[in-house]
Amino acid sequence: MEFLSKNIWFILFVAWGLPLSFYRSKFRKIVYQTDSWTINIKPLFIKEIKGLFGNIYPENKEYKRFRNFYRFYLSIYLVLFIAYLIFDNNP
Repeated sequence: MEFLSKNIWFILFVAWGLPLSFYRSKFRKIVYQTDSWTINIKPLFIKEIKGLFGNIYPENKEYKRFRNFYRFYLSIYLVLFIAYLIFDNNP
């Protein structure tokens, strides 16, 4: 029990982060319109950022649905990080 209380933030970040690579890969494949696995290792960010904060394919319902889901997923990361900064009292 002491382990959990001392490492709760680490556990939360790891647990929430496990599916991140899958979600990011799926989002990048939609944005760059490819099924190649190499999209996961290429450092292409501009179109990905535009796709996340904009609407680069307004007619593509899958893109819009997954973009909104990915935004939600990343916003939970932001909430976790802010909560960590506010509530973690370890010196």
